[in-house]
Amino acid sequence: MEDLFRSYWWLVFPLGWFVAMGFSSWMNYRRQRDTLDLLRTYAEKGQEPPAELLRAITRREEAEAEMWGVGESKHSSDRPWPWQSMVVMFAVLCAGFTWAHFTDLYGAGEAFAIVAFTMGAVCLAFLVSGIFGRRPKA
Repeated sequence: MEDLFRSYWWLVFPLGWFVAMGFSSWMNYRRQRDTLDLLRTYAEKGQEPPAELLRAITRREEAEAEMWGVGESKHSSDRPWPWQSMVVMFAVLCAGFTWAHFTDLYGAGEAFAIVAFTMGAVCLAFLVSGIFGRRPKA
């Protein structure tokens, strides 16, 4: 059993990401549900809901659009678009794992080759998505 944890210690990271994304999705669902319940209450009373409440529904979509470089950003001149940063990060990771594969670092060259191919594929996916994806409206 101890060897199992020693061999697969790295699984803690994707499992942690999976749990964090699941929790984030659940919290988003609860926030949206509560907002819609409040809107339903206003509609049943025949009152106009506050503008801030209506903006709360689209706030998450706007934040995600800004994060992926689809919407307009307040600080667009301060930093590159996030997809460009992701392309650079995954290209560097691909290069590092490729080096580890060719030098047979720790005697695990085959494993590093699989990770290098994966990082290269993710880098290529961000590059294609960034080049051919939607652009912000001028």
